[in-house]
Amino acid sequence: MSAEVSADVEFMARALTLARRGFYTTDPNPRVGCVLVKDGEIVGEGWHERAGEPHAEVNALTQAGDKARGATAYVTLEPCCHTGRTPPCTDALIAAGVSRVVAAMQDPNPLVAGQGLNALAGAGIQAENGLLRPQAEVINPGFISRMRDKRPYVRVKLAVSIDGKTAMANGESKWITGEAARADVQRLRARSSAILTGSGTVLSDDPSLNVRDMDIGRQPMRVIVDANLSTPETARMLQLDGITLIATATEEPDLSEMLVNAGAEIILLPAGPNKVDLPALMQHLAAREVNEILVEAGSTLCGSLLESELVDELVIYMAPHIMGHDARGMFRLPALDSMADRISLKITDVRAVGDDWRITTVPKYNAE
Repeated sequence: MSAEVSADVEFMARALTLARRGFYTTDPNPRVGCVLVKDGEIVGEGWHERAGEPHAEVNALTQAGDKARGATAYVTLEPCCHTGRTPPCTDALIAAGVSRVVAAMQDPNPLVAGQGLNALAGAGIQAENGLLRPQAEVINPGFISRMRDKRPYVRVKLAVSIDGKTAMANGESKWITGEAARADVQRLRARSSAILTGSGTVLSDDPSLNVRDMDIGRQPMRVIVDANLSTPETARMLQLDGITLIATATEEPDLSEMLVNAGAEIILLPAGPNKVDLPALMQHLAAREVNEILVEAGSTLCGSLLESELVDELVIYMAPHIMGHDARGMFRLPALDSMADRISLKITDVRAVGDDWRITTVPKYNAE
């Protein structure tokens, strides 16, 4: 590796580190970092902090001031060339007089998608793309999925015993995992645009599904899949700040009015094989700029999502307990007749979290 390429990698790695500082706060925008370098020295740094506030490039340019002229900008996502919540970053880079822009990846947003780099090149700026692209993509799986596939990135979280059980036969489930694992789940919630559960979980556990002990300036949307509008008006989620969305396949004006008066927002979706059409729900949420969904639900909804091939990632917290044969399992799925029918998973990470183990896996249909 030449010295020049090595330096490029070093500065892009720094930009990626900066992008992660906005991990919990940029939603629904992507997490982006930018580093400005002149004569081998960093003259400006920035990252996107919140939607509606300046983008990473503008923050870096502001810090650099006049030193930006003739500098190289390392940015983790192609600079935008359209007016959204803020003006185009390409215009700011051109006006500042940078001589070179290195992007880690092309913006999957169709409004940009290469046009930002083309605009820079048209202004006489050397524009490059692809440096540390895999590392950049890992930071924004939901934004990429929403732009490319028109649906959010779906992450299913499960807390299980070592024999794969999520609750006792009577429904008791507090607490399978320890405090460290539960704190880790708070971070998963904080990075998510929405938390998804089913009406069965609401009826049995009455969860809050909010972010606690972390000040991220927002609460993820709470989404309940409730085919028959069985959510009680006293549900804890309806009393909290932020949006609680109930997705149903039942048109019952009286029940809908009661829940709306209690604080819910109701959407009526087609009745699919799993009662509420889950692909239609994902399309609806993508249209509302939902990037990442964290699923905290029972075996029925988790099984339906997996069967529909809507699960992108499974995060399983495994506790060193045995809960027995009659305890509840992770997924309710149709019976499989042979080993060839198994749903294969690719393990991408295993690590200890307190006394528990966190196993991250990707279903085979998404493992290519």
